[in-house]
Amino acid sequence: MALRHVRQYPDPVLRAKTTEVTAFDTELGELVDRMSSIMGDAHGIGLAAPQLGLRLRLFVYQPEEGAAEAVINPTVTWASAETDIDEEGCLSLGDTVRVPVSRPVHVKVEGQDIDGNAKTWDLDDYYARVFQHEIDHLDGVLMIDRTDDVEARREAMQRLRPRP
Repeated sequence: MALRHVRQYPDPVLRAKTTEVTAFDTELGELVDRMSSIMGDAHGIGLAAPQLGLRLRLFVYQPEEGAAEAVINPTVTWASAETDIDEEGCLSLGDTVRVPVSRPVHVKVEGQDIDGNAKTWDLDDYYARVFQHEIDHLDGVLMIDRTDDVEARREAMQRLRPRP
């Protein structure tokens, strides 16, 4: 039921660049709560604003412990040369589409929290991948754009094509 709120490929908003969040107010808090609820109901680990049709530079993610957290106006400021390939899925591409994506294993991300305070995340492995995936959404990039596996991309695109 939660997925009915999540925009699905090929919705053009998934390819749009986002704009920075400038108002850290009650409305933003309500949006973050809504995003967190939809992400949880959909059993996702992250959800970016464009996936709800919003062109805002914002995503939520589920840390290992505790409540979902907002990441606002994020930028990757450092990425390791070491990379790893792992399969990724996406709430906007359906549950049958998974592709291998190579990403840096370690990243540093700077952004803001829900109150507008500057924050830095030093991330490794799984959460480095999650943040990079969600930041890609904020830049209009999807995981199918990142895969180097031609056959996996071809299969994914076949699954995403509308059936007559």
